[in-house]
Amino acid sequence: MSMFYRQYMDDIVKPMREELTSIGFKELLTPEDVVETLENNKGTTVVFVNSVCGCAGGLARPAMAYSLKHDVTPDHLVTVFAGQDKEATAKAREYFTGYPPSSPSIALLKDGHIQWMLPREQIEGRDGHAIVADLTAAYDKYCG
Repeated sequence: MSMFYRQYMDDIVKPMREELTSIGFKELLTPEDVVETLENNKGTTVVFVNSVCGCAGGLARPAMAYSLKHDVTPDHLVTVFAGQDKEATAKAREYFTGYPPSSPSIALLKDGHIQWMLPREQIEGRDGHAIVADLTAAYDKYCG
């Protein structure tokens, strides 16, 4: 990949990354970051698999931000960026046992084990309020 192309893509995705980091998400950029974080985080962890697609920007990221206003929320918030941080994303997906790769998607883990997943097909084409309702119901069930 040319340096020009990489810089171009980094410039494009920067605001998409900041949409999550500005609300408290930690970026996991390498497979080692993923293992260290998911193996050591006790309690509940949301893993947001970010992407450049319209349903990520128009539905998933805004719904994620809104859901965090709920009374019950996960203990930890982390994100990987599909198509950008490919190795980190692949490593995170290893924790999503039973779910095919999907981006965007939102996984909820407890002590490093998958509890719940919201894949792209349950994000794309839906109302943002319905996605928030799914997220907050998962928080109530697994984080409370």
